Amino acid sequence: MSADIHPPVLTDIISNPALHSMGAFWDKYGVTHADLNNVLNTWITMLVLVIAAVIVKNKLELVPRGSQNFWEVVVSTLEDLVVQTMGEHGRPYFPLIASLALYILACNLIGILPWFQSATNNLNTTLSLALTAFVVTHYVGLREHGAKYVKHFLGPVSWLIPLMLPIEIIGHLSRVLSLSFRLFGNIMGEDLAIIILTLLVPYLVPLPMMVLQVFTSFIQTLVFIMLTMMYITGAMEEAH
Repeated sequence: MSADIHPPVLTDIISNPALHSMGAFWDKYGVTHADLNNVLNTWITMLVLVIAAVIVKNKLELVPRGSQNFWEVVVSTLEDLVVQTMGEHGRPYFPLIASLALYILACNLIGILPWFQSATNNLNTTLSLALTAFVVTHYVGLREHGAKYVKHFLGPVSWLIPLMLPIEIIGHLSRVLSLSFRLFGNIMGEDLAIIILTLLVPYLVPLPMMVLQVFTSFIQTLVFIMLTMMYITGAMEEAH
């Protein structure tokens, strides 16, 4: 699911020929034009982040300057956020949280650039991110507590198990829906608003909406990683 209404984008150069030359294949698996564009936009986002990381890595200096200064501020800010939210025992999960933050923010913001789309305005992207957070959360719980992790789902007393177990399962599964639909809905709505304003009044009027999208992109990224950190912290705690 995605915002199918959009002006021509750069990725159409690849997606249009691919869609027409392999139409039967895409139809068989339910892949749409928007899905192809979304995959290409996510690859572009990942490529940009990887190239930026390699460039900074190859130019590291004892006295930081230029881009190294910028990235050190970004990394230290994210590290402080992880430690303040999860405590010192959250440091091992800093690479995951930082990767999610940078990737989600880049996917949100790429749609502001001409000829690009926000990768997170597609439910497939946000659902994959939510499933990543879900799987990691329960992996951490099982690794920390083993079979005792099941106690998180059983409630404080045994006679409440028939009631608490379904509630807990539904609650944990709803996290996936909450994370994915919140991010998807906000970014898709903003992209559509900018597209419509641009088509109706192409000059100046869409600018305030673009500024709002930048602000919301940061907020939605923060909300996603904060919830992910809370879920992982909850999985690490002893059931009681």
